[in-house]
Formats: sequence, C-alpha cells, structure tokens
Amino acid sequence: MANAIGAISSLPGLTPTPGTGGAAGAPAATGEGFGEALAKMITSSEQSGDAANSAVEQMLGGTGDVHDAMIALQRAELTLQLTVQVRNKLVQAYQEILKMPV
Repeated sequence: MANAIGAISSLPGLTPTPGTGGAAGAPAATGEGFGEALAKMITSSEQSGDAANSAVEQMLGGTGDVHDAMIALQRAELTLQLTVQVRNKLVQAYQEILKMPV
C-alpha cells in the first residue's frame, strides 16, 4: 500500500497538498482552490499522455528505448485512471446532493 501511495504522489503534478489529511472541518493551510486542483489534475493527465506519445514516436523512430516508452504509457494510463475515478466520485457526490430533500 505504501508503494502505491508513493507511486501516485510521484506522478507529475499530483503531489499531496499541505493541509490535507488533518482534522475534519479544519481549514486547509494553502489557498489553492478545488477548481485549480482539478485543472492541475487534467493538465497533468494531458501532459503524461503527450509524453507517452512522444516516447512511442521516439521508440518507433529508433532513437528511444522500449522500456522508456512502456513506462511512459503506464504512467499515462495510471494518471488517466486516477482522473476518471475522481470524475466518477464527483458525479456520484453531485447525484447524492440532488437526492437530498430541501
């Protein structure tokens, strides 16, 4: 489990934000907004996809290594899966809020 957390936090642009994981209801120590965090996650996902594409192009051109291309593809896949899961949780939370009586 610790390796999985280390792998996720080592993805570019997906480092843990200071002030998270504290007591419930405690204000965050940083001024970064939720929208900014989502935008950063989407940008990171796009960048890892672009890096994977360029690594594959280099491999096919004979200037890159197969291992580097595979690592870049796996990183891009994990980043995309994380982004999709966060989106799914946001949609689920929105649907739960809509079900609440007013």
